[in-house]
Amino acid sequence: MIINDKPDRNSGADWWAEQSKKLLEDQKQSWPLLKENYQNLSATKVRTFEFDGFEVKIQFNHARIKSSSADVSDYAIKSRKCFLCVDNLPREQTALGYNKHFVILANPYPILPEHFTISKKIHSPQILIGNFAEMLALSRDLGKYYSVFYNGAKCGSSAPDHMHFQAITKNTIPVETEFDKMINKFSKEVLRNGKIEVRFFEEHLRYFISFESGNKGELLYVFKTLINALRKISPPHEEPLINMLASYRENIWRLIFFPRSKHRPKQFFAEDDNKLLISPATIDMGGLIIAPREEDFLKITKSDVIDIYKQVTITKEYFEYLRKKIGEMFI
Repeated sequence: MIINDKPDRNSGADWWAEQSKKLLEDQKQSWPLLKENYQNLSATKVRTFEFDGFEVKIQFNHARIKSSSADVSDYAIKSRKCFLCVDNLPREQTALGYNKHFVILANPYPILPEHFTISKKIHSPQILIGNFAEMLALSRDLGKYYSVFYNGAKCGSSAPDHMHFQAITKNTIPVETEFDKMINKFSKEVLRNGKIEVRFFEEHLRYFISFESGNKGELLYVFKTLINALRKISPPHEEPLINMLASYRENIWRLIFFPRSKHRPKQFFAEDDNKLLISPATIDMGGLIIAPREEDFLKITKSDVIDIYKQVTITKEYFEYLRKKIGEMFI
């Protein structure tokens, strides 16, 4: 069922955030599977590894095993029905229509106490190019409560054949809660032009870039510049490996971008005691690594965390290349 309510001119700026929160609460009452999985979040376990100036958390969450272990090969994708297509949604699932192109869904397999999937109404590939403006609009409209993120088709998305974003409660993963503290320690360079501020973070196990601006056009321009640079160092005819987190506060967008080198670390594919069923996506890159198997949660070490991030993030040389290309915008 799709709810096509829309804000009118008397609705406040937080209408979409409030309606999404209401959707989740309603689904907890009407959908037993979803209700059980949100209740089970209280039983998830968390370990914390302290590093110099930041932390990485490990969450044991068995409900995420289907997503973490998903077969995203072309054959597997073509062999199953798309679970995000509106016609294939569970009968208990209610969709909140968002503008002409997307629906907001309560995620029945949550990582955090509030977790949504925002999927395109029409079946189309998971590609941020062409949908970036929608991500800005979503993060603005949901900004009272939520941050919006994007997992690339080969960067943690379990539905690479259907365009979607996700949303979670704001300021619940380390990269958000520690951002202001990390600026002084890990951001050695900042670029400003009065309309946008760009920071480059390194010596943080994984490289990332932040963009802060209240100017939508400026963000669209820097995204285009970034994508064009990434294409130069990516396989042809494929979207560059991307994880991105977006939030909106006091008329300012903050985008945190994780450039990736590969989808899954070697531990994911191991057949012996070295196996760790860890498939990093945006939340994991943001400092909350999801372990759907308790054995992995218990045995993962600080050295494993360092090694996994090293494998899936880009090299220093590629990071410097991105820094140079973005820097040319400010010349």
